[in-house]
Amino acid sequence: MDLTLRRPQALQPGDRVAVVAPASPPDPEKLEAGIQRLEAAGLIVERGRTLSAHRGYLAGDDQLRAEELNHYLQRTDIRAIFCARGGYGCLRLLPLLDYAAATHAPKLLIGYSDITALHLALLHHAALPGLSGPMVAIDWPLIDPATEQCFWELARGATPDPLKPIGSTSPRVLQPGTAEGLLIGGTLSVLVRLIGTPYLPDLTGAILFLEDVGEAPYRLDGMLAQLRLAGVLDRLAGVVLGHFTDCSLNVSTPSLTLEEVLHDYFGTASYPVVADFPYGHVAIKNTLPVGVRARLTADETGVRLSLLEPVAR
Repeated sequence: MDLTLRRPQALQPGDRVAVVAPASPPDPEKLEAGIQRLEAAGLIVERGRTLSAHRGYLAGDDQLRAEELNHYLQRTDIRAIFCARGGYGCLRLLPLLDYAAATHAPKLLIGYSDITALHLALLHHAALPGLSGPMVAIDWPLIDPATEQCFWELARGATPDPLKPIGSTSPRVLQPGTAEGLLIGGTLSVLVRLIGTPYLPDLTGAILFLEDVGEAPYRLDGMLAQLRLAGVLDRLAGVVLGHFTDCSLNVSTPSLTLEEVLHDYFGTASYPVVADFPYGHVAIKNTLPVGVRARLTADETGVRLSLLEPVAR
């Protein structure tokens, strides 16, 4: 996959940013606490109407959420769009997005979980890279210093070589090797829903990063089987597996373990595969860029994930 990225400007104190809820509605108190953290970092925060909108599990209807996202994609004075939280609903917006605006006025989109759908669609249709990183009403209220530092480094245009894993867990090697390619990924259960649609980037030669939350091993098995049957796993250059949080069965039903499922799909891979990278639905985590070139090395000395270009200029 070869992309000429529409690289956003690096995020700096004094920049105007928007906070939106393109998926589910946020908790008001946590939202305010998160916005205060962004303002304390020197950002000028503009609040979207979706932050107080409700329609079941959605932060307002599809038209409102799409119009608001497009409004901020079109604004040349907005330097970044921070998502309040994930949840459900971003898939509904993909046919409604203004991809031309994202191309002409590129800006960072920041979030993870359900925001994966927006990142992948914007990368595919607008060549816009993003940051799979902390969300305003989920992570920012009590953000860990190492998590925050990692985010700011990437948002300000750094190219860590390697990207230092944070937290108490160490990434481990499932399959050794070295690979270079576009770093693309997010939440597995969201990504697989884009297979067969016009919104999934070409993953040929990509370093695919994946994580998920609350999915039993048999469900993860089905998602990985879908990737394999669609030919995706055969075309990759490498795989980075993050945390699969709360993804074990707490019942007496016979089950494969998460480790067994991962081994079944990646144990004989012809490319490097690493597990337990500190990324996903956990408090302490690395921010990962979506769409930039990276190098993955997995050998007897450990795991090294290096960025070969910045996500922002």
